[in-house]
Amino acid sequence: MTYLTKLLLALGVVLAFGLAAPEVQAQVNPTERSVNEDALFQALGSNAPITGRVTIPDQAAGALIKPENKAWAVLQGQTLHTLSIWAVVGMVALLAAFYAVRGKIRIDSGPSGRTILRFNAIERFAHWTLASTFIILALSGLNLIIGKTMILPLIGENAFGTLSAWGKIAHNFLAWPFMAALIMIFLLWVIHNVPSKIDLEWIKQGGGLFKKGVHPPARKFNAGQKVIFWAVIIGGAGLSWTGIMLLFPAEAGAPADWQFFQIIHALIAAGLSAIVIAHIYIGSVGMEGAFDAMGSGEVDENWAKEHHSLWVEEVKTSQSRNNAQASTPAE
Repeated sequence: MTYLTKLLLALGVVLAFGLAAPEVQAQVNPTERSVNEDALFQALGSNAPITGRVTIPDQAAGALIKPENKAWAVLQGQTLHTLSIWAVVGMVALLAAFYAVRGKIRIDSGPSGRTILRFNAIERFAHWTLASTFIILALSGLNLIIGKTMILPLIGENAFGTLSAWGKIAHNFLAWPFMAALIMIFLLWVIHNVPSKIDLEWIKQGGGLFKKGVHPPARKFNAGQKVIFWAVIIGGAGLSWTGIMLLFPAEAGAPADWQFFQIIHALIAAGLSAIVIAHIYIGSVGMEGAFDAMGSGEVDENWAKEHHSLWVEEVKTSQSRNNAQASTPAE
């Protein structure tokens, strides 16, 4: 056998194996594949967990679908979705109906032109820090619950994706100034928000909100404001604690614990949002002169006498005492 014949024979063998190799690799067992797919579909339709294989130490990462996660997804996508909408829309509708019947609560005796300091700069700073961060946190959190069904169809995928990404960043980082302002508000005003017998009379008269000319006595904070104060403090503390657990899931414990914190977080946020909406209403369009308390810090004297008569007497007495001490010559 010549050298050329050997070379051609070798090339023929290589070519034969090269052409046969893809055919061998392309062979698939159709029965085995159909069995796997059928088992997968059966698992998806049952309450059995679906897991895969992982090579990392955390074997829990192999859990793809758990029955309890399905229940949580339904709660998140349906129940919390509905409650959040009703909390916000329901309160707005209720306030709109109240405004249509009662109208804006005016200063019955009219503005006096004289003002009295109600909140100093530190108090207003703490209030507006708490208010602004809460509004952003509420809106960005609400987007996580109802955004896909209500906002996405209106603005499109690209805009919604950008909005949600920035909202998530804002929600994570503005939580810290919110908590700091919450502590400030508590330290500044807790002494003025201790319930007393005077609050019962305010409640009996409906705070004067429903009848013109009715002005129950109150100190710096009336019973209605005390309810809002404690709702914000307790609700804000609940939001802060559950929020920290959501930011650091390892501290929350098992996935079921994290889901529990998420549900509580959403429920508190929905309820507190409704309360804050009512607070914003009465402090702006609902009552004449109320916004000045947190705007300039000074309110009209007649407004103060009608809504916080006992507090005005305390301020006047304190001012008279200070003036008397200042006018007394030193011996």
